[in-house]
Amino acid sequence: MLAAALPRAVLRLSARRYPAGLRAAWRSGARGEGRSGRTGFERRRWARPVGGALGFLGAFSLFPRDAEEDGEDAVILLLKRAKLCPVSPQLSVMKGELGEAEKLLHEALRLSHQSENRKAIIYTYSMMANVAFMQGQLDNAEKLYKASMSYLLAGDTKEDDNAILEMSLKLASIYAAQKQHKLALAGYEFCILTLEEKIAKQKDLPEDVLPAEEKANTRLLLGMSLDSYARYLLNINQLPAAQKMYEKALQISKDVQGETHAQTVVLMSDLATVLDAQGHHDEAYSYVKRAAELAKETQHPEEHMVLNNLAAILMHKEDFLQAKQVYKEALKQAQQKGDVASVQHIQEELAELAKRRKGSK
Repeated sequence: MLAAALPRAVLRLSARRYPAGLRAAWRSGARGEGRSGRTGFERRRWARPVGGALGFLGAFSLFPRDAEEDGEDAVILLLKRAKLCPVSPQLSVMKGELGEAEKLLHEALRLSHQSENRKAIIYTYSMMANVAFMQGQLDNAEKLYKASMSYLLAGDTKEDDNAILEMSLKLASIYAAQKQHKLALAGYEFCILTLEEKIAKQKDLPEDVLPAEEKANTRLLLGMSLDSYARYLLNINQLPAAQKMYEKALQISKDVQGETHAQTVVLMSDLATVLDAQGHHDEAYSYVKRAAELAKETQHPEEHMVLNNLAAILMHKEDFLQAKQVYKEALKQAQQKGDVASVQHIQEELAELAKRRKGSK
């Protein structure tokens, strides 16, 4: 199978040039339209497994915090200044400091090579890849992820290591966005099948051999892979297959993180979306209604998006009055949160609702 040899085979493929701009899929009722202003095909919603792509970076915590800027310690200080350390890898992005972060990371990479610090080299490549990925610079992100994987595989890291699997997942999502369907499918297949086999092998291992947290991390990475694959399948209109992936991802999130976890809530809403798209409006409503209840109870940061999906499904059920009320609440929350893309989308949905109401009279 193509997927069986993916990690090493994919490293031999040359990167192609693609447009830098890339918009994430916005969960818009049953439409699956790209409405979000967020960059990156992979909108990160899963609680990140600590044993995933950043797991091997824990060695940095062994270095002194007050180290002087020479040799290995200079690399650590540069990475901290870039605000892309393991404690807060997204902070620089949120503060709009990507340009400065890139400069610091390039300097960190130079020092890492000078000191022949393999962990620092891998760490810096992976952080540079993440920055490029979030900026939508897919060809550059692809090269950098491959560089990280090459260093890992050249050492004693196995192909089923969670670090390799998470970067393989990111490569699959890049290929999906680039419409390189053969590579995308092979990537998703490799990640999911390898993780399923790994989980089956780990299932009966005692706590002193493999801690429960490590098992949970691997299951969460499988859930993240299923979620990403489901969104890809939804985008290419493979709805029954997408539904199956969402159902599996949702079950993992419930089992590992609980029903009230933010990721579980979003997956309920996403599953409702794909059910609604297939005309299963009543089943879709039961999922999205529960998602909306949990979003309200937990003050979910994307409650307005869940409400938007609820309103869309109510509209498709021709409960126009209730749909309008929910859309208005979603719009209010989106405005309060400054989510311009969501505001625009909800306003468009309200206009569509008005047309449907008029046509039904």
